[in-house]
Amino acid sequence: MSHALQAKAQYNLNKLHKRLRRGVGQAIADFSMIEQGDKIMVCLSGGKDSYTMLDILLNLQQSAPIDFSIIAVNLDQKQPGFPADVLPRYLTELGVEFLIVTEDTYSIVKDKIPEGKTTCSLCSRLRRGILYRTAKELGATKIALGHHRDDMIETMFLNMFYGGKMKSMPPKLQSDNGEHIVIRPLAYCREKDIEKYSTAKGFPIIPCNLCGSQDGLQRQVVKEMLQDWDKRFPGRIETMFQAMQNIVPSHMIDKNLFDFAAVSHHTPIAEGDTAFDKVAVPTVPVGYIAEDDDNAELITTTTQQAHIQTLELV
Repeated sequence: MSHALQAKAQYNLNKLHKRLRRGVGQAIADFSMIEQGDKIMVCLSGGKDSYTMLDILLNLQQSAPIDFSIIAVNLDQKQPGFPADVLPRYLTELGVEFLIVTEDTYSIVKDKIPEGKTTCSLCSRLRRGILYRTAKELGATKIALGHHRDDMIETMFLNMFYGGKMKSMPPKLQSDNGEHIVIRPLAYCREKDIEKYSTAKGFPIIPCNLCGSQDGLQRQVVKEMLQDWDKRFPGRIETMFQAMQNIVPSHMIDKNLFDFAAVSHHTPIAEGDTAFDKVAVPTVPVGYIAEDDDNAELITTTTQQAHIQTLELV
């Protein structure tokens, strides 16, 4: 590779790193994900998302205004052909504290789930229980998972299409037993950025052949739909993600979130009645990031005002 090509590749890598670092840092700040003295158990599967999460968290740890520790944990589920040497070698070379937990959940899943049926649900429950137990044994105060922005959007559509709920993945949650706090530091990060970063960094990717590679899964159908939208309608994905952060309960129809019975002639509600108004439509989708934008700043509902034009819907 010529010097010019090497310089360009390094420039693009630096830009990606800056974008991902800013997204993770913003998510940590917005949702108070990491606090002074936290011990973060970073769940490392060997996929691009968890590698990127660990890489960015280690980088942030060096300059963060608070002290926190990191331990990487991988669950070896005894899948046939799983390269058990890859992660220990990588983590040892990286110099990060780690633990490999070995549990044969593969055999359990294959025994309980009929051939051809989706294994994801049972596999996830087994994995979650083992990781919670491990976090308790390690004294970890936070469990970091590698789900990103696109995972959250996909989950919202899965629940809408198949579950009848407006529900996604929270960036931070408490386990049902109240013992653990789970965080998703990549909540603001785009999958396409993570994929490019992972390729550029040369992470030793371990494919998932137990559940993630099964054809015809509902999540894969939704993923392909969103990828198609992203190609045909640039900015649509960013706008949907912004919408997930700007919910107006009074303009939905969930009586558990808003007291419609209390609405009367003398109780105006936020944003009022705009049913007969012209709609303010931004010329640039809210949240859109141009691929060649070096600054890569999100266009928020505040900054979009300069781009708005009023259109009358037909």
